[in-house]
Amino acid sequence: MSESVDLAYPFTGRWLVQNSPANRFPSHGTHLFATAYAIDFVPMTDADRTAPITFGSLVRPEPAEGFPGFGRPILSPLEGVVVAAHDSEPDHRAYRGLPSIRYALTQRRRAGTGWVALAGNHVLIEGRGIVVALCHLQQGSSEVSVGQRVRSGDVLGRCGNSGNSTEPHVHVQAIDSRDIDRAKAVPLTFDGELPANGEIVHVSVPDERG
Repeated sequence: MSESVDLAYPFTGRWLVQNSPANRFPSHGTHLFATAYAIDFVPMTDADRTAPITFGSLVRPEPAEGFPGFGRPILSPLEGVVVAAHDSEPDHRAYRGLPSIRYALTQRRRAGTGWVALAGNHVLIEGRGIVVALCHLQQGSSEVSVGQRVRSGDVLGRCGNSGNSTEPHVHVQAIDSRDIDRAKAVPLTFDGELPANGEIVHVSVPDERG
């Protein structure tokens, strides 16, 4: 196993932890595209809720714009150089209930078309000898370009629902190479810890941190 890298959380506000390697390995059920230590964060309201579940949400796809975190800023979790910035993929509708089951059945086909089909809009940042990927960003929201140096906390883009995503969230993974097809997964922590599935992470905005 590679030595872990410690990152800052790539957001402020309240976010629900899903698919954490603290609970299972590989975290996303596969080693494909070096996702073994990847982790997902789903934005929540101050009341620790995502979009309300209704009968309609259980039987048909929902507009991604109806979720509380859609469009929320995604921040750089480390200092480094942007080595990829892709933001032309559309944000599709969200899938819960029966639609999520139907969507899951198409995942193998999406995986077969390559990294971008899964990651959707994404930014890759190289720093400290590793590359960090932040995925499923909102179409057209990228605020960085390849070759740009960023600091921890700089805005990269916004939370979206592009790629292999059932609802707006951000997927974070660390890898040992820019070549995603050959890269190995790198374990990661955030502010010295690895949150577990079901935890709600609260990151204060800078003014609140003092």
